[in-house]
Amino acid sequence: MTIEEPKYEVIQVDGPFEIRHYAPILIAETMIEGDMDEASNKGFRLIADFIFGNNQVSNSNENSRIAMTAPVTMEPVSTKIAMTAPVTIEPQSSESNADIQMVKRWRIHFVMPSQFTLSNIPKPKNNAVTLREVPSKFFLVHTYSGFNSLARVQSKTDEAFAWANRKSLKVMSSPQLSRYDPPWTLPMFRRNEIMVEISAP
Repeated sequence: MTIEEPKYEVIQVDGPFEIRHYAPILIAETMIEGDMDEASNKGFRLIADFIFGNNQVSNSNENSRIAMTAPVTMEPVSTKIAMTAPVTIEPQSSESNADIQMVKRWRIHFVMPSQFTLSNIPKPKNNAVTLREVPSKFFLVHTYSGFNSLARVQSKTDEAFAWANRKSLKVMSSPQLSRYDPPWTLPMFRRNEIMVEISAP
């Protein structure tokens, strides 16, 4: 079965690193407290519950299943950032953004299928899940396979920030971990990406 992914244009490739220009997307997201694995599992369940039917179609009492897309993405969030609508992160230096070892708050999001907009997508019944439009952005993407322990994610994040520094790229966000495969996928076939927003190259 084909799983829809966000649309992007590849600007540059250098081994496992790419610069991509992503089209605007609509996401469903939730904020979760806890360590990386705990937050990932809880956040996935909350948003899966929304797309599998815990929602309400506009101007009716009906619900609707929303197709699963890839990837599932999680991003460390500073506890100092207030919840707003939309949720934003103030850009910081690459040094502060690269350290995820002590993070206890995460944003988990799924990209919604491209036929949906804020006006026509079913609305979450659980207020822990929110919908948000994300504008077109440039990302540095570091692709790798295998499992994702916190130490491995930190290592791959460090590699991404080091590459950004070598290329004199301006980092605009915290790192995001994007995972594309179901949990039964063998490690060597898994596709993982560390994604960092950058200014237009």
